[in-house]
Amino acid sequence: LFLYEVGTADVGLASAGYSARAQDASTVLTNPAGMTLLEGKQVLLGTQVLYTDPSFSIDSGTSPALGTANGGNPIGFFPGGSGFYTQKLSPKLSVGFGLAGNFGLALEYNDGWAGRYYADKATLLGVSLLPSIAYQITDELSVGVSLNAMYGITDVKVAVNNITGPDGGLKVKDETWGWGGNVGVMYQISPSTRLGLTYTSKVDLDFSANAEFSGLAPVLEGLLGSRGLLNAPLDIGITVPQTVMASLFTQLDPKWALLVSTGWQDWSEFGRVDISVDSNNPRSLTTDEPFKDTWHGALGGQYRLSEPWLMNFGVAYDSAFQEGGTVSPALPANAGWRFGVGAQQQTTKSFHWGFAGEYQWGGTLDVDLEGSVPVAVGGRGNLVGSFRDVQALFVSANFGWNF
Repeated sequence: LFLYEVGTADVGLASAGYSARAQDASTVLTNPAGMTLLEGKQVLLGTQVLYTDPSFSIDSGTSPALGTANGGNPIGFFPGGSGFYTQKLSPKLSVGFGLAGNFGLALEYNDGWAGRYYADKATLLGVSLLPSIAYQITDELSVGVSLNAMYGITDVKVAVNNITGPDGGLKVKDETWGWGGNVGVMYQISPSTRLGLTYTSKVDLDFSANAEFSGLAPVLEGLLGSRGLLNAPLDIGITVPQTVMASLFTQLDPKWALLVSTGWQDWSEFGRVDISVDSNNPRSLTTDEPFKDTWHGALGGQYRLSEPWLMNFGVAYDSAFQEGGTVSPALPANAGWRFGVGAQQQTTKSFHWGFAGEYQWGGTLDVDLEGSVPVAVGGRGNLVGSFRDVQALFVSANFGWNF
């Protein structure tokens, strides 16, 4: 959900040195204070594609009436990218702008799958506009700030149990703006070593939309209408978590550099809600889901192969954000490892480009959901199973210009 990958060199580093690297214009996102280390005007464009196949395996605890369809591959390919610009206005003052989509998830299961009453289609995306400014206070210390104007999109659909006949549907869709800020500090311990610290504030995306039902059986439609739930306004606002990231970059010798990062994300304030009809006597369409804060660690390196070529590599780990060791089928992700490798080439004095790949391993993610009433009388039933061997692959390329 919260990506370090936006098509930049950080993909190959698995985010190691995230807040301290400041080697290109992507520092607008990772630490705006790093803009003071960049000369002239710089542009960076990042492109990437994600592929993952979190296929679901049904266990015997699943209600038989839900069927045996596993939903296919709900994600598959997912594109991404970013764009950044920085400019040095004076020896101490720099400005920049960024566009990045580093928050969200989109999935859609095949029709009629066993978990259709819990999740059928779910899209949650946040794209950030990042006007930024940085100032070098002393030769060693720089500070920077960014406004985070995030445009959020949610589109959620679940099937509704009509008891007899084909399923109905419940859909909620909305778009909104949320506002936050990023604050960064960069401290140059020596000409070869620097520390970076970045705080990213929370962003409230106050989604609010009317429930859109379709294909309901007459009895259920009348019951929902009597409870005021047909076309009911739903508050499904979420909070994009605040984060803290501390990083170290040190040039060990002319060929080798070491990069380290550690971070925290405030997922306990995420506030996602589950949208569904889970009864033949429904009183509500939403249920809060609990989450917990996460920790992040990354270690990486850079190796100078030759004057134009720089190799990147790294490994990282993020702890689990979903409670109780199980996940929602709308969020088939939790704790995971990242392994990245990439390269950058300084083709000319004014142009550089790079490519990277990253492999993510999430292991087996268990699902153990219990409906309040059986499927036979209008409930969602029990969904028990797992997403086995969850893994993802990022492939990216970036292009930079210096003026």
